[in-house]
Amino acid sequence: MITQVETKSRVKEYIVSATLSDTKDVADDTLIFETGLLDSMGLLFLIEFLKEEFNVEVTDEELLPENFESVNNIIKFIDSKL
Repeated sequence: MITQVETKSRVKEYIVSATLSDTKDVADDTLIFETGLLDSMGLLFLIEFLKEEFNVEVTDEELLPENFESVNNIIKFIDSKL
């Protein structure tokens, strides 16, 4: 079973890789959309990453900013789905 620390690490690695950002720019509480790291297209790719990496499906009703606005929120969302 994957730990929360591993999940967080994979999500951060994805965001850093997808945005070509420096690791220090993606903190656990960084608002990834407000800071411009990801846009709406980036959200779609993030959702595809979550499906492939964690087998997490995102419904239309779950496409809420609070579910994806930071690494911490994404981890909470993944945990709620597992």
